[in-house]
Amino acid sequence: MKSQDVRKQFLDFFASKGHLIVPSAPIVLKDDPTLMFNNSGMAQFKEYFLGNGTPKSTRIADTQKCLRVSGKHNDLEDVGFDTYHHTMFEMLGNWSFGDYFKKEAINWAWELLTEVYKIPKENLYVSVFEGNPEENVPFDQEAWDIWKELIDEDRIILGNKKDNFWEMGDQGPCGPCSEIHVDIRSVEEKALVSGKSLVNNDHPQVVEIWNNVFMEFNRKADGSLEKLPAKHVDTGMGFERLCMALQGKTSNYDTDVFTPLIEKVEQITGLKYTSNEVLNSSEEQNKTNIAIRVVVDHVRAVAFAIADGQLPSNTGAGYVIRRILRRAIRYGFTFLNTKEPFINQLVSVLANQMGEFFPEIKAQQQLVTNVIREEEASFLRTLDQGLQLLENVVAETKGATVSGTKAFELYDTFGFPIDLTALILREKGFELDEAGFNAAMQEQKNRSRAASEVSTEDWSVLIPGNVETFVGFDQSESDVKITRIRKVDSKKDGILYQIVLDNTPFYPEGGGQVGDKGTLVSANETIEIIDTKKENNLILHFTKKLPENVNAGFIAKVNQDLRSLSSRNHSATHLMHQALRSILGTHVEQKGSLVNPNYLRFDFSHFAKMTETELQQVEDFVNARIQEQLPLIERRNIPFAQAVEEGAMALFGEKYGDEVRAIKFGESMELCGGIHVKNTAEIWHFKIVSEGAVAAGIRRIEAITSDAVKAHFASYENTLNEVKSALKNPQDILKAVHSMQEENAKLAKQIEALVKDKVKNLKASLIAEIQEINGVQFLAKQVDLNPEGAKDLAYELGNLGNNLFLVLATADEEKPMLTCYVSKELVAEKNLNAGQVVRELGKFIQGGGGGQPFFATAGGKNVAGIQQALDKAIEFVR
Repeated sequence: MKSQDVRKQFLDFFASKGHLIVPSAPIVLKDDPTLMFNNSGMAQFKEYFLGNGTPKSTRIADTQKCLRVSGKHNDLEDVGFDTYHHTMFEMLGNWSFGDYFKKEAINWAWELLTEVYKIPKENLYVSVFEGNPEENVPFDQEAWDIWKELIDEDRIILGNKKDNFWEMGDQGPCGPCSEIHVDIRSVEEKALVSGKSLVNNDHPQVVEIWNNVFMEFNRKADGSLEKLPAKHVDTGMGFERLCMALQGKTSNYDTDVFTPLIEKVEQITGLKYTSNEVLNSSEEQNKTNIAIRVVVDHVRAVAFAIADGQLPSNTGAGYVIRRILRRAIRYGFTFLNTKEPFINQLVSVLANQMGEFFPEIKAQQQLVTNVIREEEASFLRTLDQGLQLLENVVAETKGATVSGTKAFELYDTFGFPIDLTALILREKGFELDEAGFNAAMQEQKNRSRAASEVSTEDWSVLIPGNVETFVGFDQSESDVKITRIRKVDSKKDGILYQIVLDNTPFYPEGGGQVGDKGTLVSANETIEIIDTKKENNLILHFTKKLPENVNAGFIAKVNQDLRSLSSRNHSATHLMHQALRSILGTHVEQKGSLVNPNYLRFDFSHFAKMTETELQQVEDFVNARIQEQLPLIERRNIPFAQAVEEGAMALFGEKYGDEVRAIKFGESMELCGGIHVKNTAEIWHFKIVSEGAVAAGIRRIEAITSDAVKAHFASYENTLNEVKSALKNPQDILKAVHSMQEENAKLAKQIEALVKDKVKNLKASLIAEIQEINGVQFLAKQVDLNPEGAKDLAYELGNLGNNLFLVLATADEEKPMLTCYVSKELVAEKNLNAGQVVRELGKFIQGGGGGQPFFATAGGKNVAGIQQALDKAIEFVR
């Protein structure tokens, strides 16, 4: 059975059981600050389990893209070494929100597996929760009784809290679960060892494929459990493992989920992958197999993350994506002998495979390919640089063990992989101080963990029920009551309080726009709201202290000045998006934004640097729309399909509901939940301040509007007045500047001529100072020249013979510089290298540099170290 059919049959089965089939949420989470990535099928439904929202149906089924590479669920380092762990995987799931419970969930799971997919019953084992007296949670008798009607009792296993009690996190909904495991070993293996003894023991052919979680409890901050007001079902089946079982394979990588990608890698590299059926592969072949598994797994994770809007970067979720891709590049570089970008070529295969169920990968194929190609090229350059730096570390090492701290610097500063460092060192006969490396790594993790550590207390509910309403589109003030509060303690921000109101005019951070600030005012006090965010469908107002009387009535007041500035910038992003598509082409799509009171930032897909003319055209376009005084046309709660059909822009990677809000200014129409001006005239003026690259095929514009533009023009006027004053207030400033430039050019030519004369004079005097040491003409000398003059002098002296070793030092404008010239004959005969010389001597002037074997330079900061460097130079020829 093909994988596409496996997926379709699952969804069709649960549709027949009254489930609403919904699309996968983006793999990158933008509205849940507690998670970087969607790491399970239930992540997009958390608000329903918490009681903070109402699902569109009490029965839902889907296939969800998941990523497990950070935090509690982290499979990254296992990937490639076994046959069933992945970074990105699909989770097939069915959900009940207060509707059916254990009986239906278990019976339907059994029916699908044994009657639809026709997995032999004798290959299946199930587990139920054995209970936990310490937490007063009993043995799951109900699940046991249901299962024993379907399967022999000797195939039912009791599971402990670790295996059979599922929790969303340290706090939140949880409950006992019932897992289904499949034994895909051969008949001979089954006869030797019972599959029951291998369940949950990391056997690659006795694996869990489905977990049915029965949400009955809420885990509180103090660790205690309380009953949920309603019971829910949350199930998840591993799509890749299911395909393995149904296709008669013993490895996920031997299924058609991965074989097209593997075949493409074989075609590119000329190497062969041996399937899991082939035993006793050589060590070299095993390394090849692992590397190919790493590459084909990781490209899926990276490609879908980029398609959903997360570009590789140096922080947060972007750093995780970059790290996954770099791991794949590194395995290709080391074990597949790929020294040029190649992973990007797999994207077309992936798009053809998965585009039907996940159209975003097809629609974003070109962008994903470009970004991956550029990341590959960049990291391959880093690897080259790291290899040179590692050579330096080895050269400085006394003994046979390389410092773990030095290796960590290579890893942390340059991204050079530690396993590659260890491999190269072994080849050179050195050992790595792994304990030192691990200690440095742990120290960094501790610092990072301490900086981001957050403890959250339970909610104190003052007014029960899900009654919160956002009124901020129409109001900036509102009479409110506090419905719940909780305390949050973080190492970064200290103690803060989160307040939920029955209604709020405060806009929570989202869609690129920052959260509102303002105040809560009662008859007796004023509480400052320092930020507003959304979490699990609750709008959280952050304060540094709680009101003395939390039961009082308050007026919630948004800081209208800050909101007004943000709204002008937000509306300007819509107009700029329209301008970019009009001027550059309809390939332009928004890839990210930041809107705050001070400026706007807009990332978009485009293949080239924008010209000055194009930037001016964008400015003119937006300012023309401002001058037209276009009114805001806002349509709330219109069907998503209708809005798109009418021309509204929907962004990839965003999660839209069935009903949406459309924002229209003239011909610009976008789906957006942010705060906007009532008329474009409020923006006043639009000015681009920068344009640059973010990644391959992604550009970034930063711009300002309104008060910031006024300040910008005022600053330019002040600068112009200062220039005018410095030039003695000429009538024509531009003419005066051109005159000064011409005069400067004449002086530069005169100086250049003087330096050349000086070089000739110095050459004559320095020839007499050259010494012969071991058959080498040697000179190390500080000269009164600029760096360019020192270079000319070095080549002049180098022309005198074929055995010169020369080090010249300069201190032009108190900036020390070392220049080394080595005759090419000496480079060949005596293995001298000017680049290595300046790297070594550069330490004395607190700097470094490099160059070619016959000519190199090093700059530094310590002029006082010049003499030590010159004294040390002689050691290279002794």
